[in-house]
Amino acid sequence: MNVATLRRTIAVSDHPIAGATRRLYKARRSAHLPLPRVLGKLLLAVYVAVRELYYLFVQFFLSGPLLRAACTRVGRNLRTGAFVPWIQGAGEIVLGDDVNVVGKIDIAFAARFSDRPSLRVGNRTGLGHGCVLSIAKAIVIGDDCHIAGGTHLFDSNGHPIDPELRRLGHPPADADVKPITIGNNVWIGSNCTIFPGVTIGDNSVVATRSVVTTDVPPDTLVAGYPARQIRKLV
Repeated sequence: MNVATLRRTIAVSDHPIAGATRRLYKARRSAHLPLPRVLGKLLLAVYVAVRELYYLFVQFFLSGPLLRAACTRVGRNLRTGAFVPWIQGAGEIVLGDDVNVVGKIDIAFAARFSDRPSLRVGNRTGLGHGCVLSIAKAIVIGDDCHIAGGTHLFDSNGHPIDPELRRLGHPPADADVKPITIGNNVWIGSNCTIFPGVTIGDNSVVATRSVVTTDVPPDTLVAGYPARQIRKLV
């Protein structure tokens, strides 16, 4: 009997040994070393201190320096965490002053449509953990923007819509690769998707999990799939 068969038998069998094994398996998650509260709090403080020192070490010696090395130009006071950005391909990254990279972000450049695809991020703008930026030509993000975690911005679909061209492995047409422009003081909620060619006007808000396929006027709240205007922000 192999391991997979044994696990399946234990999971479904009515035998007392199988039942006891299942109860023991569930009980393991509540098992812990009994400690006096004072000692537990001391161990917690030590653990948090060691964790913070580790993150500080990674930030100081790895994530910060490596992100700066990948950029064409970096402004003052770049803030990073313990994650090293995942950057693929060659392109131009320009970061303004006080940019905050909260967690791990993915930046993928495609050289097929531009000799130097570019990402430009304005002053005091933050990019949340898990943001993905796929750039064939350009993505421009203005000042004072908040791009929440899990958001995906891409200026190219990556494949042609025509099924025969896609089957043959052709790239999308150059006309279908359209830069994205995010204005100033824009807030994009978590897990949003911003399609090629979209311009989001100043002071606008994109609600969580929205899919933005068309331009968003300034001072506007949009939400939905696809995103639609909910109201004006006055």
